[in-house]
Amino acid sequence: MSRLKQVYNDQIVPTLREEFNYTNPMEVPRLDKIVINMGVGEASQDKKKIVGPLADMTAIAGQKPVTTRSTKSIAGFKLREGMVIGCKVTLRKERMYEFLDRLVNIALPRVRDFHGVNGKGFDGNGNFAMGLKEQIVFPEVDYDKVDKVRGMDIVICTTAKTDAEGKALLRALNMPFAGEHGGNQ
Repeated sequence: MSRLKQVYNDQIVPTLREEFNYTNPMEVPRLDKIVINMGVGEASQDKKKIVGPLADMTAIAGQKPVTTRSTKSIAGFKLREGMVIGCKVTLRKERMYEFLDRLVNIALPRVRDFHGVNGKGFDGNGNFAMGLKEQIVFPEVDYDKVDKVRGMDIVICTTAKTDAEGKALLRALNMPFAGEHGGNQ
């Protein structure tokens, strides 16, 4: 069992049960999945451009990503239906906890001028979305082999019903929100 999952079971569940007055332990919000998406628009012109991002994503997530393809043609972007435009990976169970642990404790502190993640990334149902401008903040990515610095979107899906419950869960999992823990907005 990963370290973060152990902390969730031992400390976070009792804390959230008390904070939100849950009667059943299964009511306590938990992580459902984490989706990491990397858009690679230039891959539509050159098929070799997707190789680097696929390797980076595999190193970061610990599992092989799938390529995402365009669903419709857009002449202005020289894009036809079915062209490769990025890659994504969905993490669940142990890999999800391991990734979140590395994101919070290793990758985010390595971001330049980091003051915390924006707390406005919630969707109304307790799910949180954030973006990173560079994939090189993860120590698994070999800086010398990176052809181009790319950003990525990270969506953390929870079983929370409201944003307040989702934010309380992520705060308990040490997500550094801006304006909290001594950071400035």
